[in-house]
Amino acid sequence: MSGFHEEDPLGKSHDWRLLLRLLRYLGPYRGSVAASFLLILGMAGLDLVGPYLTKIAIDRHIARGDGAGLLAVATLWLLALMAAFAVRYGQVYLLQMTGQRIVFDLRREIFAHLQRLHLAYFDRNPVGRLMTRVVSDVDAVNELFTSGVVTVFGDLFTLCGIMGVMLAMNWRLALVTFAVIPLFFVVTNWFRRGARESFRETRRWVARINAFLQESLSGMMVVQLFRREERNLTAFAEINRKHADANVKAIFYYAVFYPAIDLLAAVAIALILLYGGAKVVAGTLTLGVLVAFVQYSERFWRPISDLSEKFNIAQAALASSERIFQLLDTSPLVVGRPDPVRLPQVRGRVSFEGVSFAYRDQEWVLRDLSFAVESGRSLALVGATGAGKTTVTSLLARFYEATQGRITLDGVDIRDLDPRQLRSSLALVLQDVHLFSGTIASNIRLGSAVSREKAEAAARAVHAHRFIEALPEGYDTEVRERGASLSVGQKQLLSFARALAHDPRILVLDEATSSVDTETEQLIQAALKVLLAGRTAIVIAHRLSTIQDVDEILVLHKGRIRERGTHQALLAERGLYFKLYQLQYKDQEFRPPGTEAPLSA
Repeated sequence: MSGFHEEDPLGKSHDWRLLLRLLRYLGPYRGSVAASFLLILGMAGLDLVGPYLTKIAIDRHIARGDGAGLLAVATLWLLALMAAFAVRYGQVYLLQMTGQRIVFDLRREIFAHLQRLHLAYFDRNPVGRLMTRVVSDVDAVNELFTSGVVTVFGDLFTLCGIMGVMLAMNWRLALVTFAVIPLFFVVTNWFRRGARESFRETRRWVARINAFLQESLSGMMVVQLFRREERNLTAFAEINRKHADANVKAIFYYAVFYPAIDLLAAVAIALILLYGGAKVVAGTLTLGVLVAFVQYSERFWRPISDLSEKFNIAQAALASSERIFQLLDTSPLVVGRPDPVRLPQVRGRVSFEGVSFAYRDQEWVLRDLSFAVESGRSLALVGATGAGKTTVTSLLARFYEATQGRITLDGVDIRDLDPRQLRSSLALVLQDVHLFSGTIASNIRLGSAVSREKAEAAARAVHAHRFIEALPEGYDTEVRERGASLSVGQKQLLSFARALAHDPRILVLDEATSSVDTETEQLIQAALKVLLAGRTAIVIAHRLSTIQDVDEILVLHKGRIRERGTHQALLAERGLYFKLYQLQYKDQEFRPPGTEAPLSA
């Protein structure tokens, strides 16, 4: 199972391409982004006011003992702080709102894309990994929009403004201050290379944890029954440890990077004090300029530190966006034509013409399968496990695409039909019934145009009404996750009612009565004689007693049709079907075709 949970390897990353692709999500909200941009520009300008007012206060008022002028400077500084508060509030509010809207759009796009993907994709990708894409990875991208993409310009404007003011006040002292900048780029480049890979590794193990957790929780009954708690705990601890190791590796880069930035800032201030202090003593520089330079230097490194943090956010977001775009770039293998054929009326004739199929290259599940089911007729598929029976129904619904040959509905290749019309013509009743959170009624109707009355009529027809009415709130009873509050037989009855309520032209039953008791099965068989009238039916069954009245039976063996005929005719041939029948009833009396009284075996 470990290979099933492994993330697909990523190729060489292209940060700018990923970033440009992410920026497209800002398009619908360019007005809010522009307003945020202007507010950030104003914030950058207000950040320059404080140190310059300090210089004026020292050189023009404190040095001359001018108390009145000092009060005016303090008043200006207070007004600047109040303006900065208002501007920052507006900027943060707009960015956060925009970020939430982008997250909404991105999650909706991912979920819509997941629903369009072919089933083979879900065979290869565990649910936990896909949940990581929709939840954790999108949250990481949200951080980029709310704290990175736009606000980085504010930091750049602040840096440029501080550099400009410092150069204007004393260009020599400014160059001394800027002397440590090359070292900053060296440290940042080292951090960028290491942090990116550590973020990738962290995201990879988050997906592994989610996948393992989802699998273990959904199979908790089996875990406890077979006493796998300790083994699962050991396996989870190993995955968790590797996730922790990946985080520790990322922490190492943080632990070195931020102190290095603080050290560079301290070195810059030391250079200012050494060089500027000597100039003040020599009388070639005022004390106000020196103090302003120290304050500007502190503010100079603050946006650099912020840029570093935003760079970390960007690295995490880009690592997540790689996975998101890898998912979004996965093209569905089963798609409808741009100009699909629409049948004016679906009659229900199904034909397989030389159909072969392999889930993997050359590992054939079906080989040159040909048969037809006329409208309103019934067909049963029997055979040993792995003979390809369920694959036939999956190909008919276009969950997978036939490798060779073609499948037609009313003479039209199903690849040419509108997938919506094709699937609305089918109703599938599976052995493993999936129920959604909601009420009993909503699980029968599934949000379609089926009325409450029609849903209840379908439930009565399959004899599900009796147990539903016995529930605390009847049809309005809430169904727990995956129908945990219902028995297996009750869930199958609901699935049967769901199929009949949608009035399909083609009804596919895949082991649909395997978990229903004998009495209920007899009631369903009686109902089917009425309900299947005029519909095409394809029945997959291991219990041969349930298919004795179908119009034709196909016996599949290793993906090929080995026998075909009615129940009595196939028994008379004494071939594979006869052997299956004997095996199933070997402990019971066997009744040869055409006889009424049971004979001793």
